[in-house]
Amino acid sequence: MDRQRIKEIVQEVVQKVLQKPTKVPIAVSNRHIHLSPEHLDRLFGRSYMLSKQKDLSQPNQFAAKETVTLIGPKGKIQKVRILGPARGKTQVEVSLFDGFTLGVKPPIRNSGDIEGSASVTIQGPRGQVTIPEGLICAARHIHMQPSDGDAFGVSDGDYVQVMVDGPRGVIFSNVLIRVSQNYKLEMHIDIDEANAANLKNGQLGEIVAIERQISEGGG
Repeated sequence: MDRQRIKEIVQEVVQKVLQKPTKVPIAVSNRHIHLSPEHLDRLFGRSYMLSKQKDLSQPNQFAAKETVTLIGPKGKIQKVRILGPARGKTQVEVSLFDGFTLGVKPPIRNSGDIEGSASVTIQGPRGQVTIPEGLICAARHIHMQPSDGDAFGVSDGDYVQVMVDGPRGVIFSNVLIRVSQNYKLEMHIDIDEANAANLKNGQLGEIVAIERQISEGGG
C-alpha cells in the first residue's frame, strides 16, 4: 500500500472520529402511570378509552387527559398523569421523594422490570385497585434508534456516563442505552435528578464514557 493511500485512510478515520456525535437531549420525567387494559377498566369503567392531551416525544406515546391518585401507607399523591396507550402490565413511575411522601420504597429499576417491586393503591373515578408490585423509580436511560447507536458507537444494553455542564454540573453514571426503531434520541431522568443538577427539558448532555456492555456482563 502506497503512502498516499495510507494518508487517505488515516484522514478518513480521523474524520469519522471528529464527526462522531456525543450530545443527547435530556427530558425530565415527572411521576406518571402506565395502565393495563384490565386496570383501566376497573378505575374508569368497562371499555374506557383514554383521551389524548398531547403527544409525547417518543413515537406513538401520549399523555392522557385522565389522572389517578396514588395512595400509600403514609400519604397520597393526586393528579398523577396516565400515559398511553395501555400496556400489558400496570407500571407506576415515581421519584424517590414521591416514595417518601407515599410511605413506600420504590426500587430503582429499568422500565418493565417490576417483579418484586413496591406495592401501591391506585384510585380512579370509578374504582380502586391495589397492585402488589409495579411501583418503581425509573433508572436513567437513553432512547435511540439503531442508526443513533451506530453513530455513537453503543449498543442496546450498554451503560454510559453522561456529563452535563452548568453551575451544578454533574456526570450521570449507569445510564442505560435502549435501542429500537420505535425510539427517538432522548435521555430520560426523573425530577429529583433534574432538580439536583438544575436541569431543564431539552438541555444537552454529553456521552463521555461507555461503562460496560452486555458482552461484559452489563444490562
